Amino acid sequence: MDSRDPALDSVTHAEIVANLREKLRSLYVFPDVAEQVCARLDKGLQSGRYASIADGNHLAQALTEDLQYANSDEHLWIRYVEEPLPEAKGSLLQNEERVKAFRQRAVLDNYGIHKVERLRGNVGYIDIHHFCRPSWGSGDTAVAAMTFLANTHALIVDLRQCGGGNPGMVALISTYLFDGEPILLNSLYWRDGDRTQQYWTLPHVSGKRYGDKPVYVLISHTTFSAGEEFAYNLQTRQRATLIGETTAGGAHPGSPHRVHAHFEAFIPSGRAINPITGKDWEGVGVEPDVAVSQEEALGVAYRMALESVVETIGEAAHGPLKALREEAREALLDSH
Repeated sequence: MDSRDPALDSVTHAEIVANLREKLRSLYVFPDVAEQVCARLDKGLQSGRYASIADGNHLAQALTEDLQYANSDEHLWIRYVEEPLPEAKGSLLQNEERVKAFRQRAVLDNYGIHKVERLRGNVGYIDIHHFCRPSWGSGDTAVAAMTFLANTHALIVDLRQCGGGNPGMVALISTYLFDGEPILLNSLYWRDGDRTQQYWTLPHVSGKRYGDKPVYVLISHTTFSAGEEFAYNLQTRQRATLIGETTAGGAHPGSPHRVHAHFEAFIPSGRAINPITGKDWEGVGVEPDVAVSQEEALGVAYRMALESVVETIGEAAHGPLKALREEAREALLDSH
């Protein structure tokens, strides 16, 4: 089916809207908002707002605008896909072939961990684009990355290109940054079953924890969902300094659903609840502690990290620590 297809007629429009209504009313985390959105979709259908749209991508864009009009929920969207979607009564994540494709993409993306490095001055750096589900095998990669970084004096976590992921991986990586007894990082309330799911740091992880050494988290206006959760969790626990731009503001998890052979809708069915604030970052984003452009964020964080290394080592250092202090000072001078 070409995205410009005469099959996208009034009957198809009505079918898509009807299926969207059904999914929203049964799944969307806020039932009252779901009713507002359904009314908006009905109005669009009855007024003929979709009637002239014969392009799948354009129809998806118009429907997404109406889906998000009530509360600008960026997790609530619909998209056109060329390959026919499998028949599914529930979430498309229950489809075996689809999950297989997701897992293959995760492997090829190195489970979202794109770079791990020791910078001059013994500053650790990790670039995370996605927090992959630990049960998919990503846990070993995360453990290896955090083990590599364990002996650095300060850590930079780059989430400027992080589009989201799984809270289980957020909890796993966060565990390395906290000592002591497990702490509650975040809770997710799910409309289905009227239940709340808690995410804690783990009682045990392989390798060495990072201790209380300085952590700097880079964020941008495109940092989204699980990336925002990681940053918000650490910020509210005063465990990290956030540097960059206010994030996108998506705190409602959910799953994809088939509403037509060529249209997939993501329906948020949960919301985050932070144990410190009792709130989340939906619609407002996570604000940085140090506000700079995303392009400047790494340089600012690196200088702050180097300054912390020099201060931690102190003037009385000798031997290898003295050499490291000089390395950090030289890197600091070069960074300006």
